[in-house]
Amino acid sequence: MQTTADSAAVTRFARIGIITIAAVYFLIMVGGIVRASGAGMGCPDWPTCFGRLVPPTDESQLPANYHEIYAERGYADTRFNPVKTWTEYVNRLVGVSIGLLIIATLYRSLAFWKTDRAVTWLALAVFLAVGFQGWLGSAVVASNLRPVMITAHMLMAFAIVCLLIYAVTRSQRRYLETLDLTRLPPRFRTVLMAAMGMTLLQIAMGTQIRESVDVMAAAASTDRGLWRENFPLIFYVHRSFSALILGINLWLAWKMVKGLPAGSLYARFGMALAGLVAAAVAAGVTLDRLGFPAIAQPLHLVLANLIFGTQFFLFVAGRYARR
Repeated sequence: MQTTADSAAVTRFARIGIITIAAVYFLIMVGGIVRASGAGMGCPDWPTCFGRLVPPTDESQLPANYHEIYAERGYADTRFNPVKTWTEYVNRLVGVSIGLLIIATLYRSLAFWKTDRAVTWLALAVFLAVGFQGWLGSAVVASNLRPVMITAHMLMAFAIVCLLIYAVTRSQRRYLETLDLTRLPPRFRTVLMAAMGMTLLQIAMGTQIRESVDVMAAAASTDRGLWRENFPLIFYVHRSFSALILGINLWLAWKMVKGLPAGSLYARFGMALAGLVAAAVAAGVTLDRLGFPAIAQPLHLVLANLIFGTQFFLFVAGRYARR
């Protein structure tokens, strides 16, 4: 009786899964660019864009009364801006591409049906979650970009990437069982769990700050450099909390790099974790000290998601390794 999936099938699943994970992170970054640039209503309808499968490049291609047409449908601001329209359109194209990758991931996961059905069920859960995410995207447009709806859309992408990481990591458990983590401190896993909780809390605070930014951006009543003066108290908590985030993750990275062989998977991810946290803190300092430049917002967002994704992988992989 077959006890493990074919090695070629395992490799194919891991390959498409990793590509899909990378694509979802790219979509999170693109979504952050859309939000930071105010391009969310660049396409005021969904799934078409100004009633077309391919949006126009010039206002002359639209009906003369297109403002009235969309105002009657409940859209508050429908001024055509080619840059914002195509930014949002690219966001949608990336989303469609990820949908195709998810289907391919689900198909490849069928190789595990007889040996580890959890991998297939996880891939199916991702497929259903992406379908819900598509509906949620249409709801975001229909709500005229309500901040709470945008945040829900972002958090759903966060959940999707975690499910993908779990599925791909579980599919590699035969390899992960060969990892020797016995030289890590006994409290390492507990500290890692605490770091994950702290990262989630930091991301939650960040979503509330972004909602405040959205309100100020919509009002356009002050210069971006003055927004910091109007932020709620949670902004300062979020800023101070980053020092704890930095400290705990550097401790984890140090223990992995110093306690394990240089070429080991855990040591490499330890170095990656340290780099991601340092980059996220630098992006946060840029936002705080340089007048909240729009380019730093999506970078800060995707770095935060990459940090949790790395921590989550280390946590799941650690379940199968020798400790």
